[in-house]
Amino acid sequence: MAKHITPLTDSKCSSAKPLDKDYSLYDGNGLILFVRKSSKKVWRYKYKKANGKDGLMTLGNFPSLTLKQARDKRREYEKLIAQNIDPIEYEAIQKVKKSNAFSFESVARDWHGEYTKTGQWVEHTSIKALRVLETYVFPLIGQIAIDEVKSKDLVTVLRSIEEKGLSEVLKKTRQRFNAIFAYAISRGLIEENPAYFLKDVFVLTKKVKHYPQLPLERLPELLQKLKGDNGYPLTRLCTAFTLHVFARSSEIRFARWTEFDFKSCIWTIPPVRELIEGQRFSDRGAKMKTEHLIPLSPQVISILKEIQAYSGMTKNVFPKNGDPQGFICDKVVNDTLRRIGYDTEKDVCGHGFRGMACSALVQSTLFQKEAVEKQMSHQERDQVRLAYTHRAEYLEERKAMLNWWSDYLEANQEGYISPYDFTQQLLQNDVINFKYAKLGK
Repeated sequence: MAKHITPLTDSKCSSAKPLDKDYSLYDGNGLILFVRKSSKKVWRYKYKKANGKDGLMTLGNFPSLTLKQARDKRREYEKLIAQNIDPIEYEAIQKVKKSNAFSFESVARDWHGEYTKTGQWVEHTSIKALRVLETYVFPLIGQIAIDEVKSKDLVTVLRSIEEKGLSEVLKKTRQRFNAIFAYAISRGLIEENPAYFLKDVFVLTKKVKHYPQLPLERLPELLQKLKGDNGYPLTRLCTAFTLHVFARSSEIRFARWTEFDFKSCIWTIPPVRELIEGQRFSDRGAKMKTEHLIPLSPQVISILKEIQAYSGMTKNVFPKNGDPQGFICDKVVNDTLRRIGYDTEKDVCGHGFRGMACSALVQSTLFQKEAVEKQMSHQERDQVRLAYTHRAEYLEERKAMLNWWSDYLEANQEGYISPYDFTQQLLQNDVINFKYAKLGK
């Protein structure tokens, strides 16, 4: 049988005297006046949480908080419990709302810190993400309370970024708005995500940047100019290496000697590299964040052995001149091209080597389009297919491809020959059968 509790009165609360130990006076339905031996009287509220455990809250001191006021608070909490809202969690959120911690900037910084801890960002991505928020977002809406930020406020921010022509920043900011408000919902700070509908408002079409590439007919000219370059030898070798392997700039700049298997003639670019202290972005690996294999032709092996004379004693393949722990400048290939007489905005640039190689490989008629795409390290858009794509897919054909490209460059040293005509020569001389085997033809 439930114990009968007689509700408290003002006089009973006022006349309650301290004893040798603390004791409780009960008003019913979880409201308690806790009398300490120090004579201090404290209102408490005890209730059952959704998980069946007891919850206990301190409401305030008597007589500052009267019996009537304590009962009013109890009724408020009973209504919250009826809505499956935990009173302790509710009060914690109300406390946050009254502080600066409830501003959009504060919540966004908390989200950034938590997301960084997941390890899904490399360090420079985390730094860049926060810098974008500090530069383009916080000045406009940072001080607005998180539950008062409206969709129109977010549109204002995104429009200001759009006007600056920063399409990638616009795209990332829109995505991060969704993540920040989802985080706020998970903390019980808001109930709806004002960024949700933005996916239908901003249809982003990134303008494709076309890198200048030299017509293949001018290959002999390029090769002769590179041969006669009198700049720092390592920069000339880096440019030649880039032309032969047609990898991306950061993949080449931050290469380590441990990535090269000279016996198997394979360069394995990891998804992420070791970050060298003080060397920004040195942890960048393969562009698509998956291990990428580049077969090494005999010509490339020869170039690498020349490079070893300058950097073989260091960990880095292309160290900075005078700093073995550093890395060669990201503009070194373009600087070399400018030095030998090319306009890297109109004629050819380092990234344009990729387009030249791709064009020649397709024109050769020897290689499957899928194999060329795989070697170019273009991300598979079909995610189901990507899940079944092995890092070494088409590897034998890709080995033949890199050998063919180096031989084609060599064949153009003295005069131009088209990719198709070069292939016909190889067929006539029966070279295909033993030098470019396993092409799937």
